[in-house]
Amino acid sequence: MTKLKIAYSPCPNDTFVFDAWAHGRVPDAPRLDVTFADIDVTNGWAEGGTDDHDVLKVSYAVLPWILDEYALLPCGGALGRGCGPLVLTRDPATGADLVGKTVAVPSERSTAYLLFRLWAAEKVPGGVGNVVVMPFHEIMPAVRDGKVDAGLVIHEARFTYQDYGLHRLADMGEHWESTTGLPIPLGAIVARRSLGPETLRRLADAARASVRMAWDDPAASRPYVLEHAQEMDPGVADQHIGLYVNEFTADLGEHGYAAVRGLLTRAAAEGLVPPLGPDALAFP
Repeated sequence: MTKLKIAYSPCPNDTFVFDAWAHGRVPDAPRLDVTFADIDVTNGWAEGGTDDHDVLKVSYAVLPWILDEYALLPCGGALGRGCGPLVLTRDPATGADLVGKTVAVPSERSTAYLLFRLWAAEKVPGGVGNVVVMPFHEIMPAVRDGKVDAGLVIHEARFTYQDYGLHRLADMGEHWESTTGLPIPLGAIVARRSLGPETLRRLADAARASVRMAWDDPAASRPYVLEHAQEMDPGVADQHIGLYVNEFTADLGEHGYAAVRGLLTRAAAEGLVPPLGPDALAFP
């Protein structure tokens, strides 16, 4: 079979999850041609509809725009508890007063931004001022240097923001979990529906097997993880994997699907995303 084109981020959770599959160690799995790209880029590729990748890591927030063409795989993505995006400020006295302030976000189609919008609707009734999009690794320096008033951060920033002298204003995950009781949906794996049900099921089986192989032998993925970790401290990379790779990565399950539908239904009620059809998340 021709190699399937897949794009995911160089972040430790993705390289950990896909290491065995990408390196041909998953028996009978389709071979992969891997592209590394920031999730804001893959979101744009999926939404634009002109990209030629067969499988993409995207934000759950972008699903309402792409599910006609892509199917959500029931594994391989990132959901969890205690792993939500943070709003950071330079001044600890800022409090929740972001009215009229400039906030940097990693993408306007990201799940992080969707969670932020739901939080701000309740906590910042006057509305934030300007929202500017930046690559996630530029956000903390921008807040530290006073270029923006606050920043919405993801990934390993949970572990490193204090190194920049920043303060946590709010945890979007805590807000989501306290108001819904559901895990936090962050990143999804999607594949083109045109591949057909049989291939889609093979992809899901391969992703699930790759996750389990990584858990069984974490040392095997270590070189791949650190090679692409963008000079990240190995200890931070381990924390990153521990936080974002969990039982929902192996299988969304009832609670995972409830979290995804809950997020997108709530966002649709706020007019932030188009409504989902009743079977939009169904997997062949």
